[in-house]
Amino acid sequence: MLKILVNGANGKMGNAVCNLILEKKGIEVVAMVDKNYDTEGNKKFNTISDVTSFFDVIIDFSIPEGAMECVNYALKNNKAIVISTTGLSNEQLDYIYQASKNIPIFMSKNMSFGANLLVDLATKVAKLLYEEADIEIIEKHHNQKIDAPSGTAIMISDSVKQVLDDKMYNVYDRTHSRNKRDKKEIGILSVRGGTIVGEHEVIFACNDETFTISHSAMSRNVFAEGAIKAAKFIVSKKSGIYSMKNLM
Repeated sequence: MLKILVNGANGKMGNAVCNLILEKKGIEVVAMVDKNYDTEGNKKFNTISDVTSFFDVIIDFSIPEGAMECVNYALKNNKAIVISTTGLSNEQLDYIYQASKNIPIFMSKNMSFGANLLVDLATKVAKLLYEEADIEIIEKHHNQKIDAPSGTAIMISDSVKQVLDDKMYNVYDRTHSRNKRDKKEIGILSVRGGTIVGEHEVIFACNDETFTISHSAMSRNVFAEGAIKAAKFIVSKKSGIYSMKNLM
C-alpha cells in the first residue's frame, strides 16, 4: 500500500487529490496537512512537522512557502516529493534543484498530460514557423488563482525559447509603450474570472494565416490524476529531478 501525505490538503487541488485517492486501490492518504485547518486530528495536521504517521511520498499542492517546508522536511527525512505548486522564485527553484541531489523530486508546473502535450507540440510548431510567426500565449484561470501568469504559460514560453535558441523575451503588458511588436516578443495574456479550471492557447500568427494550439481542463481531476501517477513513479526513483517528460 502506497502511503501519501498531501500538503495543501484543504485547498481546491489538495482536496481533489484526497478525494481521487479514495477511489483507487493500493494507495491511501495517511496525512493531510494544511495551515487553514481549524483543528487537528483524523489525519489532519497544520504543519508537516506535526505528522506522526508513516508515509512514502509527499504530494504538494500549496503555496511556495509551503512547498519549501515540504522540501526541507523531505531532505531531513529522506522522503520523495511531488511538487505541484507554482509561483516559485528563482531562488526557491535553485534550492529545489540542489535538494534533488539527495532526494527524488518530481516537479511540474502542470500535472495534466494534455497540457504537457500542448507544450511539446508548441515547441515543434515554433521550430517550423519561427521565421514567419508571431507567438502569443493566452491563459485563463478562476478568480481565486493568486499567481499570474500561470506556471504553464511560463513553461510553454521557456520551452519555446529553448528550442529556438534565440533571445526571445516575454511581454506581459503593452500599455506602457507605443511601439510595433518586436519579432522576438512572446506575448503572454492572463485572464482571471469565474470558475475556469485552466485554459491555455498558443497562437502562431503568420502572414495571411494563423495556427493555434489549445488545451482546456474541464475538471481539477486531470491535475490530481497526474500528481498521483507522479507519486507512484517517483517513490522508487533515485535522487534527482524528474518531470512529466520522464513520466510520459
